[in-house]
Amino acid sequence: MAEITAQMVKELRELTGLGMMECKKALAETGGDMKASEDLLRVRSGAKASKAAGRTAAEGMVGAYVSVDRKQGALVEVNCETDFVARNEDFMNFVRSIAQLLGTGNLSDLEALSAATLPGGENVEAFRKALVMKLGENITVRRFVRYDTQGRLAFYLHGAKIGVMVDYTGGDEALGKDLAMHIAASKPICISSDQVSPELLARERAIYSAQAAESGKPADIVARMVDGRIAKHLAEVTLLGQPFVKNPDQTVGKLLAEKSAKVNGFTLYVVGEGIQKKTDDFAAEVMAQVNQAKDDKAPPK
Repeated sequence: MAEITAQMVKELRELTGLGMMECKKALAETGGDMKASEDLLRVRSGAKASKAAGRTAAEGMVGAYVSVDRKQGALVEVNCETDFVARNEDFMNFVRSIAQLLGTGNLSDLEALSAATLPGGENVEAFRKALVMKLGENITVRRFVRYDTQGRLAFYLHGAKIGVMVDYTGGDEALGKDLAMHIAASKPICISSDQVSPELLARERAIYSAQAAESGKPADIVARMVDGRIAKHLAEVTLLGQPFVKNPDQTVGKLLAEKSAKVNGFTLYVVGEGIQKKTDDFAAEVMAQVNQAKDDKAPPK
């Protein structure tokens, strides 16, 4: 049997993203054949074929682009594995180029984006793969939104981790910037209360009803308490109901009325939001490997 070295285990782990012991066992079963071991682990775990494809990419950057006339624009989230790569100049330039491509093109989905050509003339997918090879991390374009409006667009990037694009009419550019900054800070889920999903309202009402019922108050008072909590919740999660960050005594709805303006839509991206980050307990893995080695050397009972 071929000797299974630590380097072989490390290489297979990098290829598959799986644990040390899983990789060691696969190598032992295949006599140290790296390709056969990778295939075996793919069968067992559903791991993807390409190198680094199975590793979690929950860091990254939000990029934005708006045309000079502020009628077309795009917001995009591109992920990588570490904050170190997220701050790499090549990675950041890639994200900015993707945002510009989306804002000036008419791409409908990620598949069309992969097949498109960057402003510099390179194919998006080919450039992404080259960047993966160069930086040594999985890099993925996670999501994007493109705007083509009769109104006006404004965007705000809070560092590279939070990005907002707002489609609005009326007011001026300063208002648009203020609205984008407010959304980044207060994170509303929609514009107005009529856009809140019935499922979310039903869930909140059930929670508040259970809490209020514990007060022991009469049913009519409990009902009013619940209605009050629901109204407060709607004000907290909707853009128009939130206190404006620059003037908490005024709601965003009142600010817009004062400026004769209207928000037609907005998009808020937070890097890695909703992605379950993988955490490796290296100490536990090393100890498991040591214990396995002891078991392998122990005489049969």
